[in-house]
Amino acid sequence: MVTTLATGLGDGENGALTAKDAVLQAKEKLGRARVDLSIVYSSSAYDYQEVVDTVREATGNAPLIGASTAGEFTEGAVEKGSVAVGLLSSDDIKVFTAISEGVKEDPEAAIKEVIAKLPDKVKGYPNLTAILIADGLSGMGERVALLASYLFGRGLRIVGGMAGDDFKMEKTFVFSGDHVCTDAIGVCLLASKMPLFTGVKHGHAPVSRELKATRTEGNVLYEINNVPAWDAWKEETAETARKAGIDVKHLKTPVEIAQFCANSQLGLATEKEGEYKIRWPVSANEDGSLNFACDIAEGAIFRIMDGSNLEDQINAAEGAIMVAKRSAEGAGYSEFAGILVFDCAHRQLILGDRFPESVDRFKKVLPGVPLIGWETYGEIRLEPGQFSGFHNTTSVVLLLPRDSDAKKR
Repeated sequence: MVTTLATGLGDGENGALTAKDAVLQAKEKLGRARVDLSIVYSSSAYDYQEVVDTVREATGNAPLIGASTAGEFTEGAVEKGSVAVGLLSSDDIKVFTAISEGVKEDPEAAIKEVIAKLPDKVKGYPNLTAILIADGLSGMGERVALLASYLFGRGLRIVGGMAGDDFKMEKTFVFSGDHVCTDAIGVCLLASKMPLFTGVKHGHAPVSRELKATRTEGNVLYEINNVPAWDAWKEETAETARKAGIDVKHLKTPVEIAQFCANSQLGLATEKEGEYKIRWPVSANEDGSLNFACDIAEGAIFRIMDGSNLEDQINAAEGAIMVAKRSAEGAGYSEFAGILVFDCAHRQLILGDRFPESVDRFKKVLPGVPLIGWETYGEIRLEPGQFSGFHNTTSVVLLLPRDSDAKKR
């Protein structure tokens, strides 16, 4: 049997009815094939447990992974305030799920608990890929990604995202099986006969000189080049802001600063020259420090990045899927069952009404291939051998080949 992904997207006032609508749409497309995995993404508009219970009942209690979100989409539509469901059926992929709580207090213990519940290898299914979803307000995105790369081992491919809550910034949830938990990490291990393929891309460009984080504490950046962080940030971005009609000296209120930082973000230098990992400055404090969505290491070298070019942001989605597609074709696979997308909620803010154009780029590259995605509070993409893979304001994709025998033909 070939691998099949079927999707559904529902909206309405009642969580159970909305979830039932979404899962029945997917089941109709799936036909008589069994459900091996349910993927569920839900807006904060609904009772999450009600949504999960409805999907579990409709799929014969098939393994389930998912999260609360800040936006949902499939190949059919882009929505907010909805429930998206993906149903996977495959003889080429074995599915294992696990969840643990307490990620804020002890992320290492949480990941170790999840790993203990999952097999380290599956006979006949040599390719291992983990979908990792964590509490989006834990501030542990970077640590979770680093710990996962170390504790899972180098042979594992990891993708995923940080759960959202429609920008309420109150509480986010992770789904696994029947469980709906906050302060949690959930993992869906896909053991497959064929490799799965990933890609990542952002649409930001550097606008500052090379800078150094000279004083940090966790996710708070206090000083840049020994100057209060917000003062240095304004100085480095003043010219770019002026061209956009913004006088950074007049940015005073938290709302004004947050709106400015929607496009002005931190780009961490990577091992590849000219490539950066984006970090989102969520807000500024009265002492001139900046709060980020994840830890910023003291001594980190970075540039301030500008993301105001909407065409570059839209092109980033196409770039991410092209990275995965080229890797797949290089390995001999050209037919695909589905695309899983982990897309930053911040990209939705930047693009506004043009966000659906970004989703259309996935469909442009692989027309007719089912697609399910959600807006995250941070994205994860780690290829085997990498040690750091947490991102902000990026598109991350996981591409599923249709048939493990395709390479042989």
